[in-house]
Amino acid sequence: MFGKFFYNEGMRKCTIAFGAIFNKIQMQRTDSNGNLVQSIPVPLAYAPKEKFLVRLQQQPNLQDDGRVAITLPRMSFEIKSIAYDSSRKLTRMQKFRTVKSNIDGKVLNFNYTPVPYDIGYDLNIYTKTAEGGLQIVEQILPFFQPDYTVTVNVVPELNMKRDVPIVLGGIQYQDTYDGNFTQRRAVVYTLSFTAKTYLYGPAQTQKTIKTVQTDIYTNTDTTNKAREERIIVVPNPTSADADDDFGFTTTIQNFEDGKVHSITRNEDV
Repeated sequence: MFGKFFYNEGMRKCTIAFGAIFNKIQMQRTDSNGNLVQSIPVPLAYAPKEKFLVRLQQQPNLQDDGRVAITLPRMSFEIKSIAYDSSRKLTRMQKFRTVKSNIDGKVLNFNYTPVPYDIGYDLNIYTKTAEGGLQIVEQILPFFQPDYTVTVNVVPELNMKRDVPIVLGGIQYQDTYDGNFTQRRAVVYTLSFTAKTYLYGPAQTQKTIKTVQTDIYTNTDTTNKAREERIIVVPNPTSADADDDFGFTTTIQNFEDGKVHSITRNEDV
């Protein structure tokens, strides 16, 4: 089981979908009369909050022109936790199937029931003013009541798409201003989210089953006692593939010859 490489990019796709929600947010600046002066797209990056705060502090004194700090506003996000969610657990043996073609004809591509996981994300918002932070936060909060659902193409080989709810868990506020008026200020909002996603195992392939045979016995000893009746089910037409529209032909046979069906030899002996 372990050692066979597979990579469905489940957490990567979920992270990309999470970031895509916030990649077109803007902040506007107006003059004293309320006229629009500037519309600023807010850049978004995957990075820890500490990295941005350290970069902001690289120019602690606004009168020091020798070093350039990053410009605000900005946003960043990162994965904070990954946890198994037993409340969304499904039966393990359910299969998701699709038909594909190869050199041997058409076969079934399938995957077993995925495993539910909660991925925690932190979205950090950095602005120079309290007003700027409120602008950005207010463009986000109304869409989470408390969740927002995105659709992720989880396993393209099986044409499987799944809706992933992203739940807003909490909001934290931090003002890093501490010192005299010449020091740089940063207002930081941290929004905590949980994405309720699923992780899939390796895809597997099996041939299409075209004949089903069932032997019925009058005794529980199926090794030494003879079969009495046999039911055979085949598709109609027999040339049908798994993705075709077809029916079934059922054949019922009765026996009194005292023979037993050998599975290994696939014949009656």
